[in-house]
Amino acid sequence: MTLLVLVMAIVGLLVGSFLNVVIWRVPRGESIVSPPSHCPGCDRPVRPRDNIPVLSWLLLRGRCRDCGQRISIRYPLVEAATAAVFAVLTLRIGVDAALPAFLYLGAIGVALAMIDLDVKRLPNSIVLPSYVVGSVLLAAAAFANDDWWTLLRAGLGMVALYGLFFLLALVYPAGMGFGDVKLAGVLGLYLGYLGWAEVVTGGFLGFLFGGVVGGGLMILHRAGRKSQIPFGPFMLAGALVAVLWGGALADLYLDHALA
Repeated sequence: MTLLVLVMAIVGLLVGSFLNVVIWRVPRGESIVSPPSHCPGCDRPVRPRDNIPVLSWLLLRGRCRDCGQRISIRYPLVEAATAAVFAVLTLRIGVDAALPAFLYLGAIGVALAMIDLDVKRLPNSIVLPSYVVGSVLLAAAAFANDDWWTLLRAGLGMVALYGLFFLLALVYPAGMGFGDVKLAGVLGLYLGYLGWAEVVTGGFLGFLFGGVVGGGLMILHRAGRKSQIPFGPFMLAGALVAVLWGGALADLYLDHALA
């Protein structure tokens, strides 16, 4: 198991390097395939030796080899974060046919969180295909495990979270965008595959994290009541915590509530 976690962490580093391209280009409507990665300062292509996740940034001291322009520290941080997400998801899911599905969720989650922070938008070009990709990968896992109830529950979880967020967007459109609604369906699909405790916990934690951070920013006078704070990162953080510990958190709450 340790070897698998290590391998998936390395895969996460490589995926994170690609996600940096996705995060930059998708909101701008640019191709993620062409042209190859290049320095925005001198337009020189990035050499293969300078494209090693995290390590190349450290060796170059955060600067372009050709023109010396500073390279944002966000690039290695995204790579490291993706590696960490892949590692903890592998620990949680283990050697299971559902692992590829959850690694895909982890990858798009990192990309969507960063894009939402940058442009306050969750691109349809990432969210909508995730319904198809997630459904196919989870269906394959259900087939491999001969457990079709998990797939049915995934579909119900998708409908439940999508419906909840849709109603919230109708009631309070200023506080909930339809990008969040569409993302909620994807998260409900995955959380439903794991269980109803994960669905409830993931949905609740997204609002909790958003409320705590939003309240903190208001106290620090970094945001006001009318400030637009992207909700996608909080939804994704809540879903990640629910995937990892949703069942345990639900049991802990019920134990205290019924004590």
